[in-house]
Amino acid sequence: MFIANNWKDYEVIDTSEGEKLERWGTYLLVRPDPQVIWNTPKKEKGWRKMNGHYHRSSKGGGEWEFFDLPQQWQIQYESPSFKQPLTFNLKPFSFKHTGIFPEQATNWDWFGHLISEKVKKNPDKPVKVLNLFAYTGGATLAAAAAGAHVTHVDASKGIVAWAKENATSSGLIDKPIRWIVDDCVKFVQREIRRGNHYDGIIMDPPSYGRGPKGEIWKIEESVYPLIQLCAQLLSDDPLFFLINSYTTGLQPAVLSYMLSTELKAFDGQVDSQEVGLPVSSNGLVLPCGASGRWSRPL
Repeated sequence: MFIANNWKDYEVIDTSEGEKLERWGTYLLVRPDPQVIWNTPKKEKGWRKMNGHYHRSSKGGGEWEFFDLPQQWQIQYESPSFKQPLTFNLKPFSFKHTGIFPEQATNWDWFGHLISEKVKKNPDKPVKVLNLFAYTGGATLAAAAAGAHVTHVDASKGIVAWAKENATSSGLIDKPIRWIVDDCVKFVQREIRRGNHYDGIIMDPPSYGRGPKGEIWKIEESVYPLIQLCAQLLSDDPLFFLINSYTTGLQPAVLSYMLSTELKAFDGQVDSQEVGLPVSSNGLVLPCGASGRWSRPL
């Protein structure tokens, strides 16, 4: 399992009865988690002294209940491969989210190391990275902080604005980052026609979503054709390809097969595993989806 265990500003403190108790900086949140199907004693005092609680509705969705929580606050993440810490602006919003998926830090460390080493070996040649379904920019900032030129693509104008806010807070807004509001599939198709290429590709697709013009995305139907398209965007000497899945139907072995099948023309290796967050109260690791990693030796 790929475990995000380098956080200082975030931790999963405990899990029980379909919920997780988390520390985000100095604030404690309780949020639902479908993986937590066990019922263990809630001995941690944070269960009774939380700053925010997301209550899931039996009819779908849910709502936040707040106890002395600011509208927005910040946390940071550091890695040896980053030239500076990443700063994220958090705010509780629709369907239990806060603005980042902290388990992805294990992937930031992984490709950040690849990028920084590549830049050290050839500082005059930029490492170009494409981040699709880029959300609020966690992977974008990690790649930029490691020295890459990044193209950030997301269908939501508001989410891209949030990513820019995070870039500004991280001191990375002046780095070579292209901010694109577009449907990811259509953008990739245009990039192929333009003849553009990338050394690294990151895909963090939702299970279901809609593009800016109503385009429907269903991961089981759409992800493999997109991988096929993205393979055409890789440079002659590609560095890495990362795909994340939060859908239980796409197990690590499925991610491995898709990547190895479509990237077999390149001399690389695939490693796909579950992604997890350590639970500080009991030493367990909370599963948070899966990641497929393809890379070439440096």
